[in-house]
Amino acid sequence: MKLLAIRIQAGHEIEDGLAYYLQNDLQAVGLESRKRSDFIAEGQKNDSSLVELDDIENLPEDLELTAFFDAKANKEELLEKLNNKIKEMQGYGLDAGHVEIDTRYIADEDWNTAWQKYYHVIDFSRNLAIVPEWEDYQPAFPDQKLIRLDPGLAFGTGGHTTTQLVLLAMERAMTKPLSVMDVGTGSGILAIAASLMGAKNVLATDISDEAVTAAQENIKLNGIDNITVKKANLLKDTDQSFDLIIANILAEILLDLIPDLDDHLNKNGQVIFSGIDYKQLPKIEKSLNENGFDIKMKMQEKRWIGLLIGRKDK
Repeated sequence: MKLLAIRIQAGHEIEDGLAYYLQNDLQAVGLESRKRSDFIAEGQKNDSSLVELDDIENLPEDLELTAFFDAKANKEELLEKLNNKIKEMQGYGLDAGHVEIDTRYIADEDWNTAWQKYYHVIDFSRNLAIVPEWEDYQPAFPDQKLIRLDPGLAFGTGGHTTTQLVLLAMERAMTKPLSVMDVGTGSGILAIAASLMGAKNVLATDISDEAVTAAQENIKLNGIDNITVKKANLLKDTDQSFDLIIANILAEILLDLIPDLDDHLNKNGQVIFSGIDYKQLPKIEKSLNENGFDIKMKMQEKRWIGLLIGRKDK
């Protein structure tokens, strides 16, 4: 079997949004990311020496993101949509850098495991660590919870700033057992975290078949039995309500989600948003206000914003 590989060389600021778009909208069967910073960090892992960058073949200037598609996919149509999306993201103020796109057809071999060397344990907090399934790790504290994760082909490894902002907010919000919905679950990492933090039950949804499968496999890997995973479009495919709704997705999609929040949030319920570029925050704040919500806590790391949200006080 052959695959169509579309390689995008660009600035790292568009990585999160572009990865989500490639997988969930263009239905890429897999992604591979290479960043210059990965190689620098790897060289500094065990000692103070630096990687000789000049010796690394095809080292990207910043970000190299390769998306894999079935060989029968319409290449011209994919390239047109991809270029339009990059222009749209630049319009949001994201620095796409110098963009170059090329394509090739490759054999479907072991490309989908080659990226594993770039993923290592993330000691997120004294309460939580994210551990790739191929890593041997002993908890730093006796009560530290471990999320065993095989990122596979799905978006969401725990290393993204947007994911970590959600985890911070979850540690604040989940002080008692709650019913939780994770919208756009990706690899299932946030749903698994919710369960480990004491959630009564969790509904994890994603519009991507690949993400649904990956989430189910990661949940099984962690031996968790109180998470339901299903394919769904935001909140439109469920009539349930929850104590906590989590959504780590792009701001433009959050804007579509906000009008449906009230119907799916229990009394005194809370919402956690992430994936918001700081330039998009005013639009989110405006929509939340118009739909009866207040921001209770705001977190920022670099250009990314995470929010803990509740209904307005009456």
